[in-house]
Amino acid sequence: MSVQPWGEPGSGNPPGKWPAGDRQPAPAAASQAVMRAGHADRDRTIDVLKAAFAEGRLSAQEYEQRHEAVAASQTYGQLAALVADLPSGPMAVPPVAVQPIPATFLQPPPPAPRPVNVLAVTSLALGVFGFSLPAVITGHIARSQIRRRDMNGDWAAVAGLVVGYAGTALWTLMIMLGTVAAVAGAH
Repeated sequence: MSVQPWGEPGSGNPPGKWPAGDRQPAPAAASQAVMRAGHADRDRTIDVLKAAFAEGRLSAQEYEQRHEAVAASQTYGQLAALVADLPSGPMAVPPVAVQPIPATFLQPPPPAPRPVNVLAVTSLALGVFGFSLPAVITGHIARSQIRRRDMNGDWAAVAGLVVGYAGTALWTLMIMLGTVAAVAGAH
């Protein structure tokens, strides 16, 4: 009978002998080594064996022997002994040097949205609610700020000015007609 690299009864190795690499469990792990293993634990161990076989770390004979031993294993320690000399996860791969992308191939970032001028919106609101003179004043201030600060909202300032000037013209016309009527009624 060939000597197997794990310590199980009848393997030719003394009990408790761990495979090459001498990965013996720590004292806390030793207490876990005697715990009973379940089907999911055996499946995970078989997955490690399959990966090792696919990577060429195990021969077909070694894979078959260990696969049969997994089925007969009852504790975590027995399962751990079967895969102790195999890596249990992906190996670390040295990072590949990544060439930076030339600036000519990069898209420029989207432009930041320009803020809307608050006085422009205020001018429009004042004009709509009938406050003509304040709408005209805030509209002119807003247009000045919009040009200097590269802001949005020129449409609101212009609309506020139009409505404000129209309201001012209406109020002026009404005052003039009222004055004419008062003067004509006094004579």
